[in-house]
Amino acid sequence: MASSTGNEKSVNPVLRISQLDALELNKALEQLVWSQFTSCFHGFKPGVLAHFEPEVKAFLCLVLWKFTVYSKNATVGQAILNIQYKNNLSKTEKYQPLSKHQKLWYLIFTVGGRWFEERCYDLFSNRQQQSFGKIKTCISFGSGLLKLCGLLNFLVFLRKGTFATLTERILGIRSVFCKPQSVRQVGFEYMNRELLWHGFAEFLIYLLPLINVQKLKLKISSWCLPITGLSNSENTLAAHCRECALCGEWPTMPHTIGCPHVFCYYCIKSNFLFDMYFTCPKCGSEVHSLEPLKYKIEMTELHV
Repeated sequence: MASSTGNEKSVNPVLRISQLDALELNKALEQLVWSQFTSCFHGFKPGVLAHFEPEVKAFLCLVLWKFTVYSKNATVGQAILNIQYKNNLSKTEKYQPLSKHQKLWYLIFTVGGRWFEERCYDLFSNRQQQSFGKIKTCISFGSGLLKLCGLLNFLVFLRKGTFATLTERILGIRSVFCKPQSVRQVGFEYMNRELLWHGFAEFLIYLLPLINVQKLKLKISSWCLPITGLSNSENTLAAHCRECALCGEWPTMPHTIGCPHVFCYYCIKSNFLFDMYFTCPKCGSEVHSLEPLKYKIEMTELHV
């Protein structure tokens, strides 16, 4: 990407998807740099950067611009995708790097425009005077007009494939490949394997929500554990009251469902709300009625 050999390069048009990918990579990098920068102030008082946030963001973007567009005629996203900015105002078909004026205006339009919008929003958001209201209205109208022009430019970009942003169209800078793109050779075995795996993954994503995992787990546990015989005697109930049939702990607010086993209220209620066909994991009985334990059992009997 050295500018010394730029005059010897030929122009290679860039696909639309590559230009859009470069813009997304630029946004991701800015967010990453901002998150890493703000993490340095976690030990400070909350909101220490709130009053100077537009200026700090503008300074970080200025540093990125210095080491990307100003030095290499390409943003970080473009450099990753082997793309570079070309001076489209030049009459020659050979590659021409950006002029200093184009780089400076690129900085003003991208970094300066964003800073101006954010700072004006902070200044006029809480002002209620009539003069400030008119200024805020003019700024909002100008911002909306620029967004409309950006939308129209994007529609033209989808049609012709050049100038992905309004700034590029105004400054006359165009994205081109640094080197001719070679044709990618992909084996059929790899493609078949990827298609098979993605099809299987999509099938699992569709199937898993339809499977009642909780009920299946309880059914398997009821098969593995011996089925307890039903009994209504007070001694058998006292033996089962020592632990919840679901969590295995001492039952909190013990409740029954019509079988000899006892459950914590929150355990049985949450499982029953999750599955209306819930069955006891010990004996397989269905939930007939959820009632609190009414038997008078001494605590000394439960500790025996």
